[in-house]
Amino acid sequence: MQPTTPVPVRAEDPRDQEGPHVHTSQLTLSHVTKRYPGRTVLDQVSLTLKPGEKAGLIGDNGAGKSTLLKLVAGVERPDSGEVTVAAADGIGYLPQAIPLPPTATVQNAVDLALADLRALEAEVGRAEQALGDGEDPAALAAYADLLGRYEARGGYDADHRVDVALHHLGLPALPRERRLGTLSGGERSRLALAGVLAGRPELLLLDEPTNDLDDQAVEWLEAQLRAHRGTVLAVTHDRVFLERLTTTVLEAEAGKVTRYGDGYHGYRMAKAAERRRRLREYEDWQSEMARNERLAAGHAVRLDAIPRKASPANFGHGGFRARGRAHGAMARIRNARERVERLTTNPVTPPPDPLAFAARIETATAVVENTGASAEAPAVRLADVRVGDRLHLGALTLGRNGRLLVTGPNGAGKTTLLKLLAGELRPDEGSVRVPGRVGHLRQDGTPWPPDLTVAEAFGLGRVGSAGEHADALLSLGLFRPAELGLRMSELSYGQRRRTDLARLVSEPADLLLLDEPTNHLSPALVEELERALPAFPGAIVLVTHDRALRARFRGEHVHLPDTARVRRA
Repeated sequence: MQPTTPVPVRAEDPRDQEGPHVHTSQLTLSHVTKRYPGRTVLDQVSLTLKPGEKAGLIGDNGAGKSTLLKLVAGVERPDSGEVTVAAADGIGYLPQAIPLPPTATVQNAVDLALADLRALEAEVGRAEQALGDGEDPAALAAYADLLGRYEARGGYDADHRVDVALHHLGLPALPRERRLGTLSGGERSRLALAGVLAGRPELLLLDEPTNDLDDQAVEWLEAQLRAHRGTVLAVTHDRVFLERLTTTVLEAEAGKVTRYGDGYHGYRMAKAAERRRRLREYEDWQSEMARNERLAAGHAVRLDAIPRKASPANFGHGGFRARGRAHGAMARIRNARERVERLTTNPVTPPPDPLAFAARIETATAVVENTGASAEAPAVRLADVRVGDRLHLGALTLGRNGRLLVTGPNGAGKTTLLKLLAGELRPDEGSVRVPGRVGHLRQDGTPWPPDLTVAEAFGLGRVGSAGEHADALLSLGLFRPAELGLRMSELSYGQRRRTDLARLVSEPADLLLLDEPTNHLSPALVEELERALPAFPGAIVLVTHDRALRARFRGEHVHLPDTARVRRA
């Protein structure tokens, strides 16, 4: 699918202040269906975004959010229906991962992000060559049109804007010849985001843009998007981002996409009202069903009490004739039963419960035989630890039921600290003592074999039958029955994240290490996670960029600054 191109709009740079920049972007999906083997992701979806709208796309993992963005970006095609995108000043698409091999360079990633701007630049060059002696009015008009579009998007300064964006996103002076394989996943995401923003496209399609961003970076991003005069469609689980930026919320659920106005606040209010309405309808249906069942049963009892044949002695000469059994009670029984049948044929279902983080995490034994640790020993004790130039800690102690929030800019050593505590990394200097059993939720996830199903990955290496593992997984509320047979290669980032989370909460641990636990989780599931963690009786070390989660955190706080020194707040 190629975006349709309306009559080009020649206007000033959208960030200039001389006057408004008139955008013609329009996004329309008409009866769009998209299927993958064994499942329908989007089913007859229709929606429209008006020029200048800023919409957030939310929903449970695997509901089709990233797929919808790919359809709009033209990366994939629908099985049926029509996707219409009109954006004279281009489309900028931020996927969850850069589609380039590890051997590609930073410059390759920049060129990919600026591909449509580079193509426009090439068109300007060809149009300039076609001018000849400059006497052809049509050639002059074509050249002027292309040049106007290129200058309106700031084409000459695009590479400089990449450098500016990288600086604000925490990657200053990133060498353009550096290989992508030497960057972390978060660094690659920020590189892709810098390139997309630098292109100044009219329509921005962003898949989880705030993941891996520190506070300063996400505030800079929000300012850029608020100033953007085009249309924004962002898949995000960041509740603060939704509250601050979006004017419209789209929710993907059960193959459909529903539109809600008045931003994230309006969405939450509408969902609460919708749930109350559905619950009331369900209760009314139950009440009506019970009432008609009682009517049918009651009239049946009365019918049994009516004699089958009246005595002739009851009637005198010319007396009336006795009524038949089908009259009265029988008719009322029939009406009540017909009503029950109609209600049964057209049931009203209760509102579905959200996926729930329902597991109660249990701690392992407080005495670790191979270390001789006692129940009173701290869960974490570090002293004078150094890991290359990535991390330097003077001292750190955390009690057995303590809570520790670790913050700091990207590259300050937060993930390195968690790997030390998990025993996955040894310090170059100093000592690390963690006597209990550790549960570690890694930021980059577990590298599961691609052919494993969700149920098999959950039960891998555990005692018990496949059925027992499936029952245990379903009891957590993180997956629906139909999802247990999906293979890891078929899962979204968020579904793989939920698999790791399911493993974490179902194994005893004395210390939980949570590295960006809310990444790729739906807002509803994040709130379940927030409610579950305070009940955990062991110790927790939390690394998160989730501003709402940090605001509700209660416990100690360690900030890792750029100088790689720790100061306790």
